[in-house]
Amino acid sequence: MTIRAVGFDLDYTLAVPTRDRATILQDAATAAGAPPLSREAYLDAHQRNLTRETRTPIFEDLLDARDSDADAAAVATAYREHIADALVPLAGAETFLSDLRERYRVGLLTNGPRVAQRDKLDTLGWQHVFDVALVTGELPAGKPDAAAFEALLDGLGTDAGETAYVGDDVDADIGGAANAGLVPIQVVFDGGPDPDPRAAEHVERDDLFSRLPEVLDDL
Repeated sequence: MTIRAVGFDLDYTLAVPTRDRATILQDAATAAGAPPLSREAYLDAHQRNLTRETRTPIFEDLLDARDSDADAAAVATAYREHIADALVPLAGAETFLSDLRERYRVGLLTNGPRVAQRDKLDTLGWQHVFDVALVTGELPAGKPDAAAFEALLDGLGTDAGETAYVGDDVDADIGGAANAGLVPIQVVFDGGPDPDPRAAEHVERDDLFSRLPEVLDDL
């Protein structure tokens, strides 16, 4: 089946932080008067709160586990601001997406609370670079749940088999897309997940914009 649409993950696929997330998290916690918070614990709490409005419930989980009286909302705000300061798009991303939309429907499906992820799109100036941009904080379920990918397909107006999904996370992106019937393309990079056999193709992040059109043609 010919590919008619392409969906993308956001974080570590199209945009990356200039500092590692563990450092950003610790700086935000310190700024908000919270105790040290590990990246691993944050990711666990994040996975439990994919369909929330803000990150506050994530930090409530983390602070409750540490018996801290720090303000979860203040930590969430500090983290959002620190992320916004550090987030940069891959070079040439906006031009690439514009060119891609001349041939395909192009969508975004990103995991996370609504305010956090929409703020990233605002920071990047990407409010209108996709035909549809979905944040799981606005959906009944997050990736890898098939319902999240079905919402993307509804927005794109395409069937699963004619839609590629590009992301880095082997569970949320690659496994989720494969199980939902989409064609998964894994973005790989130093320090990222190993190539997953469920992906139809693996593309180095540094070569994503030069290689992806050819990959899509060959699917």
